Order: sequence, then structure tokens, then C-alpha cells
Amino acid sequence: MRVAIVGAGIVGLSTAWSLTKLGHDITLIEQGSIPSLLAASRDAHGMICRAHDGADGYAESIAEMFDSWDMLWDDLGVSHYANCGALGISQSPGDSAEQLRMSLDRVGFEYERLDAREAAERYPFLDAATFRYAYLDRDGGALFSGRIAHDVKAWLRMRGVDIRMHTKAVAIDAPTALVHIDDGTVVQADRLVVAAGAWTLRLLPALADNLAIHRNVVAYLTPPADLENAWSNAPAIVDIGGSSNGYVLPPIDGADLKFGAGALKKPVPDAGTDRTAAPGEGHRLRRLFAPPFSRIDEYTVTEVETCAYTFAADQRFFSKRVGKTLAVCGCSGHGYQFGAAVGLRVAHALESDDDTALVQWLRAETVWARICA
Repeated sequence: MRVAIVGAGIVGLSTAWSLTKLGHDITLIEQGSIPSLLAASRDAHGMICRAHDGADGYAESIAEMFDSWDMLWDDLGVSHYANCGALGISQSPGDSAEQLRMSLDRVGFEYERLDAREAAERYPFLDAATFRYAYLDRDGGALFSGRIAHDVKAWLRMRGVDIRMHTKAVAIDAPTALVHIDDGTVVQADRLVVAAGAWTLRLLPALADNLAIHRNVVAYLTPPADLENAWSNAPAIVDIGGSSNGYVLPPIDGADLKFGAGALKKPVPDAGTDRTAAPGEGHRLRRLFAPPFSRIDEYTVTEVETCAYTFAADQRFFSKRVGKTLAVCGCSGHGYQFGAAVGLRVAHALESDDDTALVQWLRAETVWARICA
């Protein structure tokens, strides 16, 4: 089967990997480079964790998620995952960090609970007076996004995949799986997968009723010199509590300390809107982390990057087939960690034409064991 894939973020790359393993003829179309500066998944590293608020099916899929990454590491011959653990910090009853802890309880995952004093002694960048407790899940940590994209691209090339970088798809004919390129050429396939992330609506504008585009920023910081060692040995922080939806990736294996927060995301009309960070955005983001961090003004903002994501109304994965075309969009800014598993699932759906099973899994309504039972 000839399959064209538009978009080489983690969903497009992992789908190409999965379909290539199954023997299909793949054309991968990407408007930028790989890794792409336009992709939501272009950061040095991103979070992988077991806690998921509001959709326990995602947490229940954690074994499949890790197994799928292990399959990819086996093929690549190298792992781009650092199992440094994931820490949650609750500042107030019922805050987002506590909701995540409760999801661990519901699914039955074990974790270590720390009172504020214990947490601040172990992680001296915390201010014990500003939060209630913390909890450490030792399964989780960081995925190195750029390295994954680089190595999957190399793996695909070695197996003869037609990779077309700096090639912009300007229109598609979904019923016939036809892709129009900006140079006037066309790509015809038996099946088409649109994995274009925040650019999906440019190709499939009818999905505007299902998807919205949001812009956000992440900042890379240098901590005070006396806290550098503490941060180098820190876990990923899945949520700092309060109302900011703040998270942190530690400086690990050559990647810098990264701060991000859901509180700063905003809807935009197009994926290309406001892609240059405005003056002061990094400092505004930094201020959201006190509490629970102490001495936050002593952290130096070294770089600020913008991100564009597609969001479904329920903040879950979205999939829809139109004719011979299947559109798949990430999980509202949290989809990277499911990337390898999503690719395997999409490949299975293309071979089986079982859209129902794919949609149920992507929406966390069912897990692998139930589908295969």
C-alpha cells in the first residue's frame, strides 16, 4: 500500500516507522527540516509520566506507551529516554497537582509521598513554606525530542522511505488521497495520513468545529550556581500545583533546564500567529514558579521558544477519516509521550480499516487489552 504522510512531528514519524516495518511504501512530506523548527515537538526534551487528570484510560495505557518506545529504541539501537522520575507538588487542596496524584491512586500506581519539609530537604530549590506536600513517581522523566526525530529520519532513509523535507503541502483531496505541493506537483497515494499538528486546519479547514489552535511559550533558564547540582539530579516536575499548570524538565544529558506553563497558552487564528517571543515573556513565565520555588528572581532566562498546538474541546487525541484520508492530532500539548504508541495504532487502523478501535484508544476510552480481547 502506498501511504503519504503530511507532517513529520512525532505522530508522522512514528506512523512512518510503523508502516515501514509492515512493508508499506511511504512518502513523508514535511514543510521544514527534520527535526522541524515548526513542530510542537521540537524542544530538546519533553515530559513522559504516568499521571493523567480527567482520562484514566491514558494512565492505564502507560504500559503500552513504554513498550512502544522500547520497540523504537530496539530499532534505533539507542534509547533517547531518561528515567529521572516525575514529581508533583500540591500547593492547595484540589489543585491540578493533587488531581494528578488522585489519578495515580485510581489506577493503582505506587509513588512516594513527601511532606513539604522532606521535599525541600531533598530538592533545595523548593520553598517548604509555600506548598502542602509532594509526591515522586519513579517511572517517568524526559524524552529527547530532537534526537528521536533525527534518528527516526535516519532509520527511515536507510529503509528507502521517500522523505521530502522543505516541501509544503498546500491542499489535499481527502477522498482520493491526493496532496498538492506548493511547487505545483502532486503526490498520489492509496491512503493519506495528515499529521500536521497545528497546521492541520490549513489542509482540512472543515475540522475547525473540532479543533482549535493555541500558542504557548517555554523558557530555558540557568539556576543560581549553588542550586545547579540539585537541579542536575532532580526529577521532571509534572505539576507545581496552584493554578499555573506549571511543569519543569531538569537539565539532563546536555539539555537545559526548561520551564513551561499551561496558564500562558492562548487561542490564535493560525499556527503561524505570534511565533516570535515577545519581550518579557520569559520573565513572565518565570514568575509563575514562585511559589513553590525559592529565589526565582535569581534564575537567568537564556532562551524563550514559542509553540503551537491543536486542542480538541475535551483535550484528548482527535482522529477522523475522510475518504482515503486519516487526520490525527496530538493530545492538546501532551501528546508527545504517546508518540510511538500512536504510530503503531494508526498503522493498525490503516491496515484494518478499524476506525472505531483507533478513535476509542486515542480518546482513552479503551486500552490495548480490551481491543485485543
